[in-house]
Amino acid sequence: MASPGDLTVRSGRVKVARRLATRAFRVKTGEFLAEGPQAVREALAEPGVVIEVFATVDATERYPELADQAETWHVVTEDVVAEIADSVTPQGLVARCHSVLTTIEDIPEDARLVLVCAEIRDPGNLGAVIRCADAAGAAGVIVAGESVDPLNPKVVRATAGSLFHLPIAVEDDVEAVIAELQSRGVQVLAADGAGETGLFDPDLDLAAPTAWMMGNEAHGLPDAWSALADRVVHVPILGRAESLNLATAAAVCLYSSAREQG
Repeated sequence: MASPGDLTVRSGRVKVARRLATRAFRVKTGEFLAEGPQAVREALAEPGVVIEVFATVDATERYPELADQAETWHVVTEDVVAEIADSVTPQGLVARCHSVLTTIEDIPEDARLVLVCAEIRDPGNLGAVIRCADAAGAAGVIVAGESVDPLNPKVVRATAGSLFHLPIAVEDDVEAVIAELQSRGVQVLAADGAGETGLFDPDLDLAAPTAWMMGNEAHGLPDAWSALADRVVHVPILGRAESLNLATAAAVCLYSSAREQG
């Protein structure tokens, strides 16, 4: 275990970790950063994911069980953690990790509940819906089209560790994703406030294997993609609110399916 001062903001390891803030370098190296005790704990629970951990003296004393689990644990100054961390108020722990992203082939063939994120651009929103999918027991999340990188530091932080709990598949072609899921016997339900089917309509079979498709925060789903879905579904607004935010809508839809699927 390195001592404070052994690594500085000019050290090679620190410079490499800092460059993982950019998507191009994450793609080139196949690595990303997990920040904060919860994310680091979940990363360490997955064999072979964590490359090294940078931790302040205070964090090392506070989380000795994490230090014992890590193969490489660097005790560094707060300046070093601040140089690497993405958050405004770092929590003293940052892990450099191997990518955990996969493809649709790694979503189980018998999956009964899947979330498709089609061109979600906001990191906080993508992280929140991944967390919702994990909480609702989904078998995986497919991030499709021109969505934000799931390994963006803000996305990773917003998942609160859920990124390590289920397959996160990245696919460019939304139409191909829809076709593949339907070929598996999974109904694709496009969530849209203008959908002709209500979430509580009696003819909507939420007990069937289902993939919920959520679109862009501002513009929703393009008509071409909605047309390929089996149904376009809206969440009824029972009060005077104009709409639901993306994460709330995802949670309502996913839990509705989870309840019907038992």
